[in-house]
Amino acid sequence: MFTATLIAADIFDAGDFSAASDRVASAGAQVLGARWIDEAKALDVDFTGDAAAVRAAVEGAFARTDAIVQKTAERERSLIVADMDSTMITIECIDELADYAGIKPQIAEVTERAMRGELDFEEALRSRVALLQGLSESVIEQCLAERVVIMPGARALVRTMRALGGMAVLVSGGVTRFAEPVAREIGFNKAIANRLGIRDGVLTGQVDGEIVGAQTKRQTLQDTLATTGWSAAQSLAVGDGANDIPMIEVAGLGVAYHAKPKTAAAAHACVNHGDLTAILYAMGFPRARWACLD
Repeated sequence: MFTATLIAADIFDAGDFSAASDRVASAGAQVLGARWIDEAKALDVDFTGDAAAVRAAVEGAFARTDAIVQKTAERERSLIVADMDSTMITIECIDELADYAGIKPQIAEVTERAMRGELDFEEALRSRVALLQGLSESVIEQCLAERVVIMPGARALVRTMRALGGMAVLVSGGVTRFAEPVAREIGFNKAIANRLGIRDGVLTGQVDGEIVGAQTKRQTLQDTLATTGWSAAQSLAVGDGANDIPMIEVAGLGVAYHAKPKTAAAAHACVNHGDLTAILYAMGFPRARWACLD
């Protein structure tokens, strides 16, 4: 049995509840039942049949609505591994650091191309960080205070999963000086990210140690599952860029969040309209079960 969860970024119209079941049936599936998770906001349609066909039928079927189709028995996940920039926070941190140095446009272009999968991530990171050479270390704290905004729904998602006995790991191709405080604020168990080279209070323009990239993200998910004894089906991964694809592909539920086209194409589900609480609805949790509202 499968469940198609539809989440409105705004609210559903009066006829959308029955229309959702009709849409699932139009894909040749047998509808077993439908119910609100939160009335006018999120609903489930249980069915048997071709899950891929149902996904194709329901995605984009209703205005400003996200649809996630998955096996009913696997929808409650125990592990979340998440990207940071443009996923758990609203910005790209290196781009914002570059703004303080007056070079944001040239760095932001490289970031965008790397996230779209048009450039090698490791080379793109090193080239962007090199342009920050000589920037004062104090700008990092200034950027944290002035620019970093937690993505709507991030705290609710992570804290709810942890309150239910789950685990949350932030794995970022960004840098630790942002990832560690962001992880603490949201409620992650730990953060893994790149280390900016800093000497005598200024950025050296180098990344210290090995690059945290796509394969690190995938390996972190797999290693955490091995340590906990959880199956891949109990995991979810969420990100927006091409370097998130490997972890998205191996997770039980890989979610592309307001993502680049290549990432969306590789994911099991896409959230294009709502915030991160769409994933809580996909797990079947109404607002009354969320650990916090944000």
